[in-house]
Amino acid sequence: VQDAASGREPGSAGDEGSWRCREEEICQILGEIQAPLSPLLLRLCHWLLPKLLTRLFLSVRLHRAQLEMVLQAARTPEVPLVFLCSHQSQLDGPLLSFVLLSQGIGLPRVAVGAGTSPRLRSLLQRLGGIFLPSGMVPTRSDRDEGLPGAVLDAYVQEVLRSRQPLVLFLEEPSASLRLADPARCWLLRLLWALRDGAVPDVLVVPVGIAYDVAP
Repeated sequence: VQDAASGREPGSAGDEGSWRCREEEICQILGEIQAPLSPLLLRLCHWLLPKLLTRLFLSVRLHRAQLEMVLQAARTPEVPLVFLCSHQSQLDGPLLSFVLLSQGIGLPRVAVGAGTSPRLRSLLQRLGGIFLPSGMVPTRSDRDEGLPGAVLDAYVQEVLRSRQPLVLFLEEPSASLRLADPARCWLLRLLWALRDGAVPDVLVVPVGIAYDVAP
């Protein structure tokens, strides 16, 4: 992040005033990615979501044996969990967060796609949602994405090091079965974090979410 902020060769320094401006820019980018969690909102949603689900659906079913395998994997020391999920509805993120939290796996960081309003974005961030910073251009291999890309790289590495569960949706709801550009960006960060040795390994958990009728 320091190298990207300086815009010079690694290890070069700038004056104090320019670094203060860069620090403010870094904090702004980080604020676009995440926000501090709100315990009050989390408790409210944990109480409200089951009531909403019982109104929307006759039942919500989990594969018990597979859930036991995930719980066993969550106990692996020093290895974070990454959930790669199909995406059928905007309800998928809150539903999966509720399931993981209620099973004692922990509150995940859920990557949310673009197209959300500022108020909804702020609410989802308080509940564990994370977003790509503005100005990020989808890329397949080029790592030179300036300061936003460097901050996002560092953020993903810190999430993995702290062993917070990470949820990535591979597609957009009601879209063709292809890898979405935001998912490609998050997956590249995950690959680079592994290649750079931020964590020794990750446990990838494929998640299928299906509805009789998608809400």
